[in-house]
Amino acid sequence: MNDLHAPDLLLIEDNPQDLELALIALRQANPAVRIQVARDGAEAVDFIFCEGQHAGRRITDMPRVILLDLKLPKIDGLDVLKRIKGDARTRLIPVVVLTSSKEQKDVVESYKLGVNSYIVKPVNFERFSEAVRNLGFYWHQLNQPPELDATAV
Repeated sequence: MNDLHAPDLLLIEDNPQDLELALIALRQANPAVRIQVARDGAEAVDFIFCEGQHAGRRITDMPRVILLDLKLPKIDGLDVLKRIKGDARTRLIPVVVLTSSKEQKDVVESYKLGVNSYIVKPVNFERFSEAVRNLGFYWHQLNQPPELDATAV
C-alpha cells in the first residue's frame, strides 16, 4: 500500500493555529513522520483521489491515517469522509475526526459514515499537543492497517 512517496499521515485542517500546533506535536512524537497537509475539503479530495494538482500521484500511495477536521471550507469534512468511505479504493484508510464540534449529530453522522475515531480538540495548548502526539503515536506506530486490496484499485 505505502511506499517512499506515500505520506504517513494526511492532516486536513483549515485553522492555521491548530495546523501549526498539530504539526509541531506530530513531529515531536516522531520527527521522521511524513505529513501531507490539506487546508480545505477540496484540496483533501484532490489529494486522496489524485485529482487536480495531485493528478500525477498514484492512488495506491495512501496515507496510513487521515486526521480530518469537520468544519472545512469548500467541501465539508463530513462530505470528505463520505467520499473516502464510499470508495472501495480508500475505504480502508483509518480516518480520525479531530474537530472542535461536540455536537452529537456530528459524532453520530461521522460514525455512521465509517469514521474510526472521533476526538474533540482540547482548547488548552498543552492538552491539544498531547492529544495530537498520542494520536500520531497510536495510528502511525501501534495500529496495524490492512493492506490495500489490489482488486479494489
